[in-house]
Amino acid sequence: MSKNLYRKANDMKLRSLVLPLCALVCTPGFLAPSVAAQVPPATTPAPRAITVDDVFEIHDVRDPQIAEDGKWVAYTVATAKLKEDKNETRVWMAPAGGGEAIVLTVEDASSTHPRWSPDGKYLAFLSKRNEGKAQVWLLNRLGGEAQRLTDAIQDVDDFAWSPDSKRLVLVLRDPSPEELDEAKTKDKDKPGSSDNDNDKDKNKDKDAKPKKPKTPPPFVVDRYRFKTDMVGYLDRRRTHLYTFDVATKAVVQITSGDFDDSEPAWSPDGKLLAFRSNRSTPDPDRTYDTNIWVVAADNTDKGAHLTQVTTNPGADAAPSWSPDGKLITYVTQLEPKLLVYATHNIAVSPAEGGEAKVLTRAFDRMSRMPRFSPDGKFVYFIADDDGTQNLFRIPASGGEITRAISGHVVVSGYTIAKSGDLAAQIASMDRPGEIFSMPTSGAPLTRISHVNDAFMAKIRVVTPEYVKFKSKDGTTVAGYLFKPPDYVAGKKYPTLLHPHGGPVGSYYGDFNHFSQLFAANGYVVLEPNPRGSSGYGQDFCKAIFADWGNKDYQDDMAMVEYAIAQGVADPDKLGVGGWSYGGISTDFIITQTTRFKAAISGAGSAFLAALYGHDQYILDYDVELGHPWENRAAWDKISPYYRVANITTPTLFMGGDIDWNVPILGGEQMYQALKSLGRETELVVYPGEYHGFKTPSHIKDRLERNLSWYAHYVKADGSPARPATKTN
Repeated sequence: MSKNLYRKANDMKLRSLVLPLCALVCTPGFLAPSVAAQVPPATTPAPRAITVDDVFEIHDVRDPQIAEDGKWVAYTVATAKLKEDKNETRVWMAPAGGGEAIVLTVEDASSTHPRWSPDGKYLAFLSKRNEGKAQVWLLNRLGGEAQRLTDAIQDVDDFAWSPDSKRLVLVLRDPSPEELDEAKTKDKDKPGSSDNDNDKDKNKDKDAKPKKPKTPPPFVVDRYRFKTDMVGYLDRRRTHLYTFDVATKAVVQITSGDFDDSEPAWSPDGKLLAFRSNRSTPDPDRTYDTNIWVVAADNTDKGAHLTQVTTNPGADAAPSWSPDGKLITYVTQLEPKLLVYATHNIAVSPAEGGEAKVLTRAFDRMSRMPRFSPDGKFVYFIADDDGTQNLFRIPASGGEITRAISGHVVVSGYTIAKSGDLAAQIASMDRPGEIFSMPTSGAPLTRISHVNDAFMAKIRVVTPEYVKFKSKDGTTVAGYLFKPPDYVAGKKYPTLLHPHGGPVGSYYGDFNHFSQLFAANGYVVLEPNPRGSSGYGQDFCKAIFADWGNKDYQDDMAMVEYAIAQGVADPDKLGVGGWSYGGISTDFIITQTTRFKAAISGAGSAFLAALYGHDQYILDYDVELGHPWENRAAWDKISPYYRVANITTPTLFMGGDIDWNVPILGGEQMYQALKSLGRETELVVYPGEYHGFKTPSHIKDRLERNLSWYAHYVKADGSPARPATKTN
């Protein structure tokens, strides 16, 4: 299902990460002229087709952070290491005007969330080093090794610098009993304690056997919303805000209660902190009513005196202050009963509370990440629009919306320096994301990271067509159509329909390894944005509210008909498959038609009532469908499980065994039903995987199984339905 609007819902857009520093700076262009002249011209091999293993060569570049003076940009580069079967993220830095990139953090210890101190002296980041907790580490801009700054007994979830660079605000979850016990042991073992000073005590257990690991205690559940992916069962430990003095390392808790507090933002004078929190009474678990709050940064009573800035009954998030401290801009959702189908708008409110002004209501596009311009006259934000994500800006008082970064691209993140210079993460259809800078002068964008250049130079890339077509009822629908790299006009090709996740997700104009891979293997690949997709307005999104598999099915099939009518798709060689809501769509599609020769349902579900209380979407179900025992007709309507006997399509079901977003239960039930009916089917369960897979060997295995399944049943080329080698 994956209803997070601010992530790509289709997690099969697999990405990966870092090149060695030499690959970035040791090219002839960086050599001294006298040396470069002695280097014979290299023979460039002809570009080749993309492969499964190439997913581990595509480097994931993100989180650009420009220094306040606009001279340097920090960012992260992540890599999936197939040989070691692990992932690693490192922090890099490049001149904003272009030039040599520098890696700042060590190998074999992932580092994320780089943030410049406002005075420009330091770069802080998060890292779990030596298998410890995630802590804030500090790099001096003049050089030297990173130093650990915080020493919390739990992970630091987030942090932000104060304007004077003397403090941080930390987001910490209440410690668990195990963490508290560990802290007590740590304090006891510090030098100078009586136990450490006693040689007899030091050596008395030298020959003792290793202690048996403690049996985990039972989960005691008493919350309404009690489960979420990547965490599991939820207890009463909540996230709160703490201030941290960089010089003295003193920590002060400034919010508390049975609420989660997040997304802190300092006021320009450093006296206040805005943050996001759902403080609904009597039970915040029963609503999505997050609001923007303000607390004094020197508060010593753990948040007893708060100012509620927004009162909208929908979700308000991502606060950011105006330079004069008088206004706060944020993301607001105005129709809570429409859940994720409602447009997320950009608004501004007086910092002390009062009447808010929604700036983007007429724009009607999903918007996020608002930031004031340094002069306070404009608000910048990213929005989905017609298969793209661009950077927009609007006058802070309202008015005409213009595009700061436009085109058929995907802007995933950005920051603005006090100088007005900007850095952004941008991807296109034919190139993975890289970091770009844009001076305040309005000069053109400059690409300042070149992490994927070496890889892109050796592969053949397919640039998809963004096409529009009519659905069954006349609605205009759009999508991306990939053709094989050696496409011959007039020839019909085996074709794969690939529904996206969501339901309110979308395909955008960025590089997609999955579709590139299957195009390279001789398929036409269809990426439709049916009704329910983001980027086409609220009415388009809410068209499938409580009606999954109706209009979106018509739109998905309309793209198949379009590709056939264009003469590119072979109507006798069709396959279908997707992940998350794409898997749910696949389950629905194969109960409606027998046109597809093969299907792959990843993290899907067809018996929806079985997920009530089993996955993380209890509030969505309550609002969108009602209780299953009271409104069975609504649940049955969207549950293709009751039409499972219609399925004749050979179907592969896949998922992670600890996925609480769309649990593997959905795939197990469909697999068992088809097996009982004597149909061709297989179930693959990946251990230790959540909804979005992380283990490189599992990602590789998944892709290979996809290729084998479609080759056997869609191409019918005599190849086995299973890959030659298996993970286990």
